[in-house]
Amino acid sequence: MAVINEKFQERIFGAEEGSAAKTDRAKLERHRDIAAKMFNTPVLSRKEMAFPAIADFASALLRGLNVYRTLYFVNVLKIDMVYVTAILTLIGIYDVMNNPLMGIVYDRTRTRWGKARPYLIFTPVPYFATTAILYCGALFLTSDRTDDPKKIIFVFLMLFLQETFSTIYSIPRDNMTSLMSPNPQDRITLGLVTSYASYFASQSIYGLFMPLQDLNRWGVTNISMETIFAIFGIATCFFGVLGNVAMGVGCRERIILQPKPAPFTKTIFYILKNKYALRNFIANFSTNWWSGGGYSWDVVTQLEIFGGAFWSFLFYLPYNILHPASLTFIPSFQKWFKGNNKKAFIVLRFWDLLTGVGKFASGYFLIDKSWLCGLTFGLFHGLNACNNAPASVFEAELGREINDYTEYVTGERPDGTFGLLTGLISKVTSPLNALMTIAVFRWSGYDPTIPMRPWSQGNKHVYRKIYFLYTSFGILPEVIKIIPYFFYDLEGKKREQMYIALNARRALIAQEKEKEMSEELGAVLEILEKE
Repeated sequence: MAVINEKFQERIFGAEEGSAAKTDRAKLERHRDIAAKMFNTPVLSRKEMAFPAIADFASALLRGLNVYRTLYFVNVLKIDMVYVTAILTLIGIYDVMNNPLMGIVYDRTRTRWGKARPYLIFTPVPYFATTAILYCGALFLTSDRTDDPKKIIFVFLMLFLQETFSTIYSIPRDNMTSLMSPNPQDRITLGLVTSYASYFASQSIYGLFMPLQDLNRWGVTNISMETIFAIFGIATCFFGVLGNVAMGVGCRERIILQPKPAPFTKTIFYILKNKYALRNFIANFSTNWWSGGGYSWDVVTQLEIFGGAFWSFLFYLPYNILHPASLTFIPSFQKWFKGNNKKAFIVLRFWDLLTGVGKFASGYFLIDKSWLCGLTFGLFHGLNACNNAPASVFEAELGREINDYTEYVTGERPDGTFGLLTGLISKVTSPLNALMTIAVFRWSGYDPTIPMRPWSQGNKHVYRKIYFLYTSFGILPEVIKIIPYFFYDLEGKKREQMYIALNARRALIAQEKEKEMSEELGAVLEILEKE
């Protein structure tokens, strides 16, 4: 019985035959030298660093604009919050159905241009165009009725189209950088460059959106909210298409993939082969129903509690200075943690949690004193910014290591299929999430029909709840998500040996596939020789 049980566990949880973990060591040893060079030598050019940064800048413009999406639906288009929540829930259910199809198609894509690049060239146009139309809707849908069927149908239709094109675009886009280089240092550097491009883009949206509200309020300008969202939507579309197409054209894929991928019915269970991803999946599943109310509590805090964009600028100044400066702290953090990504991630995540608690604990008693509340917020927010760059480096590389472990134990990179299970988390829990969104919004006591002005709600208890939702409400899920990393052991020699075996198998596939050196591997070797 014990033997049968052991065989069953090996079949379900053990490495696949033909994977780097199971390939004959003698075969891999022939490619050990090149595998070690691939692991230790950066190969990305400056151009290949720049294009993903441009693409991430463009994509972050949209993410920055989407921060205000619910505010746009409720305050600008003037749709009742209940209808907005219902629409988003229906779109989430639809996403459950279209994600699997795209995941399967993407994983089985093999072209002369690569696996992800063709999608980056052809899909950004419809995706970003539907987004622009969505944010231009308030220019021609001017009814004040919160239950106007024309507005409800328009939002549903545009979100439906956006979600369709988003699925086709986003799966390849999210995996492109992982296919560009087998060198961890390349990926760390690229991740850092793109994260800062993203930050600059999102801050551009925040830096324009908030001051425009103050200028309108003071009578300096008279730009309607409808026009502001339309301009942002069109600009986002332009840069989104330009940046992502440039990345598709200007970057190449170097990761050697298995020519004939396993069937979907098999790869969908590969999460069981990756103990690290499985633990993260369970942690995310257990917390994904959590919702902060789906409203722009940061906007409410800045305009109504802090007193407007000008004062908010002063209170956010420590963060805005220290965030880019944290780039210089990376060598020190790497030295302190001695290259231990897991330890660094856990410590820095708790750092973030403590600063969040500090913001709310101090602001709770000072909520009606905008200056003092803003100053204490600025202090803790600045402390939070000190670890931003190091935290993004450690966390991103941990994520890539976990994804690479899947290829190590299965021989496949089922990024699309693998993402189905992790993506289904939000879809399965969306009904609970929607209910909590409505409940939390009502619990806040906030009335969105009152124009945004300093202290316009006139209620200390309401603003304490809003400040709590903004600074601290999301802490519990983040604590739970840290737990799996206490059991993470893909470190040191074990990590290095995994990558050398993985790269050796990629070289082996390249030779077996072409009976000679493949074009991709040849390009890698050429760069290594120059080094």
